[in-house]
Amino acid sequence: MTQDILMKNDEPTTPTNDASRNQLNQYCATAKAASGTQLLDVVRQVLEAPAIYVFGELLALPNVQELKNGPNEKYFNTLNLFAYGTYKQYRQKPDDYLDLTPTMQKKLQHLTIVTLAIKNKCIPYEVLLEELEINNVRHLEDVIIEAIYADIIHGKLFQNNRFLEIDYAQGRDIPPGYTTKIAETLEQWVESCNTISNCIDGQITRANYEKAKSLKNKEHIEEEIINLKKVLKTQISDNDDAMQIDTRESSSMDIRRKPFKTKGGRLHNPSLGKLTGMAASTSAPNAGGNVVVVSAASDAANVTMAAANSSSSGTSWLKSFTQSFDKE
Repeated sequence: MTQDILMKNDEPTTPTNDASRNQLNQYCATAKAASGTQLLDVVRQVLEAPAIYVFGELLALPNVQELKNGPNEKYFNTLNLFAYGTYKQYRQKPDDYLDLTPTMQKKLQHLTIVTLAIKNKCIPYEVLLEELEINNVRHLEDVIIEAIYADIIHGKLFQNNRFLEIDYAQGRDIPPGYTTKIAETLEQWVESCNTISNCIDGQITRANYEKAKSLKNKEHIEEEIINLKKVLKTQISDNDDAMQIDTRESSSMDIRRKPFKTKGGRLHNPSLGKLTGMAASTSAPNAGGNVVVVSAASDAANVTMAAANSSSSGTSWLKSFTQSFDKE
């Protein structure tokens, strides 16, 4: 035997549902006009019909409801069991119901599997064995396969892992008063949806605020960049103008400057006829021990005399020194 048995995965076909619905409508039409033994026969036929797995329309008929408090109460209880109950409920109180034929018993087991499939999509074999009161796993798998071929469930049997995986299960009749519970469940679902919607709206609002804030900061940064570029451009232009002025001034100074000639340790500028020089100095001692220092700068000559004491001989030496420059 293989590990997994894959059964039907597609939903039931429309012709099957239509045929089952039409058959149920025919039984309901017959039961509506029936009474006594004829009505009981209709109930038995519906319970044994292989294609009928919903009984709410028949159970709601007034003449069927009258069976609840009469001598034929078991018919009503059995029909009610097939509509809403399970096989385990039947085994707990078998005296409250009709004696089930093998066909009825198998049909009730199929309906029990549908009830379990609605509650849980993965049903362990242990649960199925307990609910259906079957001791043999092979027998259990046969019942499951029959239910799948009856088109009321679709699924896959995992034999090694011992569980049934449900892909589809046909709905059963809704018990009286259960609609209130369904409405409450739907209201809770709506409230949850509203809460989630409000949370999403809050997140959207927050995201929009952060986006606007980011765009504003971006615009501010772009403005700062533009202003900074303007300042840098102005500074570069000023620096260029200053460099051009410095270049013109230095060129003008170079044009005015002429080469200097030196003779006998002295600096002489023929064009000016005066003592000039870039950097030169001469010194000579006099008879009285005085020292005379002559230094020449860029455009003039500075003569500095340093004497240990003043004397007439120092003065005559200075005069003779000056006259030598005049002769030149």
